[in-house]
Amino acid sequence: MITQWVRKLAIVVLAGSVVACGTLSVSEEKRIGAAQQRQVRQSLDLMRDPVVVDYVRKLGAELAESSRPSPFDLRFYVVEDESLNAFATFGGAIYIHTGIIERSNDVSELAGVIAHEIGHVTARHLAQNAKTRRNTGVAAQIAAIALAIATGNSLLAQGGQVLTDLSATAFLNSFTREFEAEADVLAVETLINAGYDPEGMIRLFRTLQAEGGGGGIRFLQDHPTNTERINSVEKQIEQAGFPGGKADDGGRLEIIKERIELIAGTEGDSFYDEDEEEALEEDEE
Repeated sequence: MITQWVRKLAIVVLAGSVVACGTLSVSEEKRIGAAQQRQVRQSLDLMRDPVVVDYVRKLGAELAESSRPSPFDLRFYVVEDESLNAFATFGGAIYIHTGIIERSNDVSELAGVIAHEIGHVTARHLAQNAKTRRNTGVAAQIAAIALAIATGNSLLAQGGQVLTDLSATAFLNSFTREFEAEADVLAVETLINAGYDPEGMIRLFRTLQAEGGGGGIRFLQDHPTNTERINSVEKQIEQAGFPGGKADDGGRLEIIKERIELIAGTEGDSFYDEDEEEALEEDEE
């Protein structure tokens, strides 16, 4: 059952679409995303080790350059969490759990997960998801929040904590089969353009599916994987006629996995990302 604060989040993110009969604007989504990212920083343990973070960000940036154009500056973060998961927020932030990094057997498998999340962002699935989850009993509240957006008042002040709750983020990251299929198509396209083995995405999905059993893996809950979906991706790869691709990065992923194992749960080397802080402030304006 969807809790009251999750329904309120849906109301907030639907405000613009109800008034304009469309989806959220890019600027609205950036403001919502900035709020979510600040909440993520407070609620989750972000990996601050510069070696691990730099590895993921460089891989993400490489894939982003080979993906379709996005209205957002894609940003990549690492969550210190053993669960096998990855998710995106409004505005183009992508979070990769250390658990899924450690479970990836080669760089093409990790690249497949990141490319899939990039696909959700470039296709603006979060905004579309919010649009379809309307709560018809609260039109007055929707109109009030939409008016605040239109007149330039602070969305954060209007939305408050309900806007940024992590469980609400998970709620809107539960995508339809159509969105998952589109993200898969975009991911395969991105992997091929970047020169990575797209079969890596299938290998990791098969691993997660086998280990998930009754559906306990968070990534499979938000991104359900079944035989039909895997077969569809295999068919796309076959039709593309792509002769393999990179799966080995010279052992760098293995070094990153070992480093995560060594420093997880410790403070380790940390850094303050001034550029990221400035980017969040710009999105909030």
